[in-house]
Amino acid sequence: MLRHEFHPGKLVAGLFLLAVAVVYAGDAGGIWDAPWFVALPMVMVGLLIAGVVAAVHGIRPRSSGRSGTRRSPD
Repeated sequence: MLRHEFHPGKLVAGLFLLAVAVVYAGDAGGIWDAPWFVALPMVMVGLLIAGVVAAVHGIRPRSSGRSGTRRSPD
C-alpha cells in the first residue's frame, strides 16, 4: 500500500535537477568542461516537461475504485 500519492511531475523535476548536479559535479571533478550557462536551459526544460507531466497526470481519468462512487441498493 502506498503511503502517499504519486506525483510524477515532481519526479521529473527532481531528475532534471539531479542531472544538472551531475554535470557540474563532473565539471568540478575535472572529468569534463561544462560552460556556466548550461544549467539554465536544463532547468527550464526540466520544469517545462515536469509541468506537462503534472498536467497530464492531473487531467487523466481516475479509476472507478478510487472515485468514491456509491452502489445502488438492491
